[in-house]
Order: sequence, then structure tokens, then C-alpha cells
Amino acid sequence: MKKNFKFYVLIWATLLAVFNLLCFITPNELAGYKKIDATFWVSYAFITLAFIGNLVCAFFAFKEENLKKNFYRLPLVTVSFAGLVVMLVFGSAIMAIPNLPTWIGAVICILVLAFNAIAVIKAFWAAETVGKIDEKIKTQTAFIKDLTADADSILARAKSDPVKAECKKVYEAVRYSDPASNDALSVVEAKITVKMDEFADAVGADDAEKAKEIADELVVLIGDRNNKCKLLK
Repeated sequence: MKKNFKFYVLIWATLLAVFNLLCFITPNELAGYKKIDATFWVSYAFITLAFIGNLVCAFFAFKEENLKKNFYRLPLVTVSFAGLVVMLVFGSAIMAIPNLPTWIGAVICILVLAFNAIAVIKAFWAAETVGKIDEKIKTQTAFIKDLTADADSILARAKSDPVKAECKKVYEAVRYSDPASNDALSVVEAKITVKMDEFADAVGADDAEKAKEIADELVVLIGDRNNKCKLLK
């Protein structure tokens, strides 16, 4: 994602250069245009601050290597860029209005900056909240995902038809289980993990009788887990 940030910096630098050229060339070239005064410098400072804020937001948005996290933080760029546009509009208007008191220009710029800052903070908070929820979901579903992979691997190692039938039974039980886990399920999930290891050993030994016994126990344990999942929701 650093490559995306480099491209964004090029665009940002171009816009900043154009802004500065318009600020310092236009007033000297157009007769009757407002002269550079304290109000001009106040507007210029706030617009430049908005440019810097937009670049900082872009840095935080594009620094993530994880594509999903990067996507969550993209609103930081769009919100801060929209704020930059608003600041440009108000700041340019303040620069262009003759004899405008400096304090009025400063108050307008402060209000616009505060509005932009609040919008950016809300976007950052939303991105962090969604990211935490996503991480929590990943953690909660990790057990069933791993168990499904294990069941599929055991099924692939089965040799005789009776053992394969037991493997399919376990695989289907795991596959259609509730994907969300919970701390309250840690005991039953630990039992399932131990039984799955025993089941793998029985399948590897092609012991149909032992495989059936453990498979039945696994189906019961998985059913108990799923029932508890329903009660915890």
C-alpha cells in the first residue's frame, strides 16, 4: 500500500503547488484584486494546514499492508479531502473579499477546520471499530475453520469404505456447525480437539471399529457445542 501513498503524494504535491501559484501570482497580475494582508495570511495558513491534515490522513489510510484494513481506512482520505475542498472554498472567498476584518476570516477558518477535524475523527473511529469487530469475528470463527480443515484432511487419508463413511459423518457435522465461538465453549471445544486427534489416529490405523466409536462421540460433542451456541446468542 506504500506505492499507493507515493502516488497520492504526487497528486497532493501538484495540488499544493497549484494553490501556491494561484495565491502569489494572481493577486499581482490582476489589477484591482485584493492585496496580500493579514486576512490573506490567515486564510493561507488554514488552507495549508488542511493540506497537511489531508496528507497525514492519507498516510494513516495507506500505511496498512492488509488490504481489508486499508479499505476500512479509505474514508479518512475522502473525508479529509472533502474538508480540504471546503477549506479552499471558504479560504479563497476570504482572500478575495476586500476589507474583510481579519478576526472574521479567522473565525470562519477555525469553524471550518473544527468541522473537518470532527468529521475525520469520526471516520477514524468508525474504521477502528469495524477493524476490531472484524478481528473479533476472525477469532470467533477460527475454531470451526481449523476443525473443518482437519476433518477434510482426515477424510482424505481414510483408506477403507467403512472408515471413509465415519470420516464423512464427522466432516458433515463440523461443516454445518455454528461458525461463531465463545469463551463459554472453551471446555467442550477442548474435548472436541482431543477427540479429533484420537479420531485421526484411528483413521490412520484404518481401525473401523475405533473410528466409528470416536466419530459418534465427536458428533455428540459437536451437537452439544452447537446447542450451547444457540443458548449464548
